[in-house]
Amino acid sequence: MKYFIFFFCLGTFFTFSQSSLEQDITDIEDKLIEWRRDFHQNPELSNQEFKTAEKIAKHLESLGLEVETGVAITGVVGLLKGDLPGKVVALRADIDALPVTEESDLPFKSTVKTTFLGTETGVAHACGHDGHTAILMAVAEVLSKHKDKIKGTVKFIFQPAEEGAPPGEEGGAKLMIKEGVLENPKVDVIFGLHLRSMVEVGEIHYKPGGAMAAVERFVVNIKGKQTHGAAPWFGVDPILISAKIIEGFQTIISRESKLINEAAVISVGKISSGVRFNIIPETAELIGTIRTLDPDMKALINKRMTEMTETIAKAYGGEATISFEDQTAIVFNDHALVNQMLPSLKEAASDDKVIQIKAETIGEDFSYFQEEVPGFYFYLGGMTKGNTKANAHHTPSFFIDESGLLLGVKAFTQLTLDFLNH
Repeated sequence: MKYFIFFFCLGTFFTFSQSSLEQDITDIEDKLIEWRRDFHQNPELSNQEFKTAEKIAKHLESLGLEVETGVAITGVVGLLKGDLPGKVVALRADIDALPVTEESDLPFKSTVKTTFLGTETGVAHACGHDGHTAILMAVAEVLSKHKDKIKGTVKFIFQPAEEGAPPGEEGGAKLMIKEGVLENPKVDVIFGLHLRSMVEVGEIHYKPGGAMAAVERFVVNIKGKQTHGAAPWFGVDPILISAKIIEGFQTIISRESKLINEAAVISVGKISSGVRFNIIPETAELIGTIRTLDPDMKALINKRMTEMTETIAKAYGGEATISFEDQTAIVFNDHALVNQMLPSLKEAASDDKVIQIKAETIGEDFSYFQEEVPGFYFYLGGMTKGNTKANAHHTPSFFIDESGLLLGVKAFTQLTLDFLNH
């Protein structure tokens, strides 16, 4: 009976508003694409999104929204108050670009150059954040024309530094939360989306519960004893210890982690040791990443990695320590919220285009918002229909089909109005 009442109310609401709302969404597509292309051509790295933020703020102010700038260094927050009291929905878009040199023949391709961590590189929106930003600007404009139908408040969060703040700086979702972005007014739920170059235009993909992994960075420092390579018995080999530790880490995944529940990954991405071919060095350093989708598995893996690091090194006559640094938490889609809002996504895209998928081991700092309030994060198709080869994210050839952007506007708008009004 509860579901009957919900859909009855939903139908009643849209009989008097859907026509004008749909027209406003349709009419904004040209602006949407123009904004996306401008951001694409003028990308800015994390915590440096000053011109991007200025353009966003100017647009929100033109709509009559309450606007706050300089949130978490370069973030922008817009507040749209409906004509009727109610709850608060937050919508989030990330605005930063990547140190990637774009390789495309697009007339609006990025030619921006910079120095990143001492290396000359291009700057490009190689992950779709330009599209996310344009979509949220479009949603703000559409909803601002329908304040009389909004029971509550919409908070538009334009977040910098999703790709990670520069070394030594704070940034991203964590800093926005620290500065109170989810307060005044207090947010009840938050929605986010991500364009995917591997998902066909017109489709929306989602997963309840753990959808994207918690990401950790780990560093292992190993101390041995330097000696001549011809006489290893006079020293303690930190490179050998490194190899044994790496091998041990993989048994945590293959023999100790209950992978039938959730996936987990430990990968060593960097090994540093030694200066000469015939010298066994004093020290070695391992740097890598851990991906987990379950808090208990994360705790187990951290505990066992610490134990193995110390005991394996000791067994071979050396010493070793390990440190962990959280990069993102688990993107956890609240089960009740997903169940409640799934009809809204299907209304925006159609039943057969909203597809449940398995979890992925990539990470997203949207997860930190979800640790504070219930959230729902989903993928939006950006691959041209019929394409058999997607251009991967974070690569020079990354590509998004702009015909998929308007569905993002529809989905955000539908989710917002349905949640606030029903």
